[in-house]
Amino acid sequence: MSKMVKAAVFASGTGSNFDVIMNTEDLACEITLLVCDNPEAQVIQKANKYGVAVFVFNPKDYPSKKAYEQQIVKKLQEAGISWIFLAGYMRIAGPVLLGAFENKIVNIHPSLLPAFPGKDAIGQAFKAGVKITGVTVHFIDEGIDTGPIIAQVPVTVLTGDTETELKERIQKTEHQLYPKVINQLIQAK
Repeated sequence: MSKMVKAAVFASGTGSNFDVIMNTEDLACEITLLVCDNPEAQVIQKANKYGVAVFVFNPKDYPSKKAYEQQIVKKLQEAGISWIFLAGYMRIAGPVLLGAFENKIVNIHPSLLPAFPGKDAIGQAFKAGVKITGVTVHFIDEGIDTGPIIAQVPVTVLTGDTETELKERIQKTEHQLYPKVINQLIQAK
């Protein structure tokens, strides 16, 4: 049997996508590291519960983005990580991280990119009054949600929707799509 591909999840918040990934039967990789830039994030407790190693850093403790990304890359290489899956990670990857893991860093975003990139995509879509938004899984580059798109699933904005109801449907779609795309990417290599 071939050795399981090792992957890391980067997250900054509650970790709902992390939870789903960890609970996916037949996931084509083993999540062996969580990288988190928020020492208060709930996702840290989830990683501990699953027995996943955690690297928590505070960007303010480093002189530059380059410095903390060098530390992250060192941790990833020590852990034998091949893939990085962003799940609510609120930082833009810089050249150090992108160079070390070229075409191996994937993000999930709660809109149909290129529409509504960046923070609060659900709120942006809701305020814009669009009838359809959705979920995008894409490779990352140095821009904000500008990398090559891997998969998209539309989510209809229903008449009378609240922003919370829309967010719940988008998250449900994310939770179905992300593990499927992760498996497709890893099995394709």
